[in-house]
Amino acid sequence: MTPARILITGATGFVGPYVRAACAQAFAGAEIINGSADITERAAVLAMIADARPDVVIHLAGIASVPVARSNPDQAFAVNLNGTLNLAYALLESQPNALLINAGSSDCYGDSFRAGVPLDEHAALAPLNTYAASKAAADLALGALAAEAGLRLVRLRSFNHTGPGQSPAYVIPAFAAQVADIMAGKQEPVISAGSLVAERDFLDVRDVATAFACVIAQSEALAPGAVFNLASGTTRRVGDILDMLIAASGMRIEVRTDPARLRPVDIPRASGDAAKARRLLGWAPAIPFETTLSDVLASFQPV
Repeated sequence: MTPARILITGATGFVGPYVRAACAQAFAGAEIINGSADITERAAVLAMIADARPDVVIHLAGIASVPVARSNPDQAFAVNLNGTLNLAYALLESQPNALLINAGSSDCYGDSFRAGVPLDEHAALAPLNTYAASKAAADLALGALAAEAGLRLVRLRSFNHTGPGQSPAYVIPAFAAQVADIMAGKQEPVISAGSLVAERDFLDVRDVATAFACVIAQSEALAPGAVFNLASGTTRRVGDILDMLIAASGMRIEVRTDPARLRPVDIPRASGDAAKARRLLGWAPAIPFETTLSDVLASFQPV
C-alpha cells in the first residue's frame, strides 16, 4: 500500500515524531497529518477524520503512564478505551476504507508473563494494572469491530521501548538523567532506583517506529484485525542496564533503593516473541541496545 494521507494521533508525544520520520522516509509522497482533536470528544474526532480523509490512521494518543492511570482510572478508560473507540467509529462512518494501526502494549499480557517464556500473540491478555486494563479493553474492542463491522485494523503490541526524548518517568531515562547530572556535577554520585531484579525486553523507539511503516507497506496482505508483537526476544535485568550506564559514565556511583519507585505489582520477567512480525512484516530490531543506551544518555548531557 502506498498511502496519500497518513494521520497520526498523539503525534507530539514521545513515539510520534519517530513514527512521522519513519513514514516520511518510507512514503516520500504522502501527506502526514498531526491529529489534533480531543479523542474523548466523538464529534471532534469525526470532524477530524472527515476533514483529513486519511488512507491510514496511526493511533498513538493515550495515557501511557502506569502511575497516572492508577491515580485516575476514569480518565485512563475515557482516553485509552473510549477515545480509541471514538476514532474507530469515526473511521467506519466517514472513511471506511482507511487502515487503523493501533499502538497497543505488551503490558496487556500481564499475568501471562508468569509462564516464564517469551509470549507470542496467542497469549491471553491478563492485565495487572489500570493502564494495561484500559489498553487491553481497547485492543479487544477494536478486534471485535474488525470482525463484525469490517474495520480495517492492525494491532501492534510493543514491548518496552526507549530512546532520546523519553520522559525520566520511565526507567532507562530516569537512570540516564541521574547519571548525566552526576557527570555534570549537578548531583551527588548516588542514584535512587526501584526494583533492579526485574527482567524486561527492551526495544529502541526508532525500531518501533519502523514497524508502523512496515505495516502500511504490507497491509494489503494482512488479515483483518491482525496482531503483531514488537519485541527483541532478549530480556535484560534492570540492574544490569543501570550498571551499563554507570560504566559509560566512567565514575564511581552508589545505587540506593527508593521504595517510592517500587510498583505495587510487578512481573519478574517479561519477554516477547516477534516471529510473526519478522515473517509477515519483514520487521526486526536493527539498533544495538548499547547504541540505544548511549543515545539516551547523550540526550541528557549538555550539547
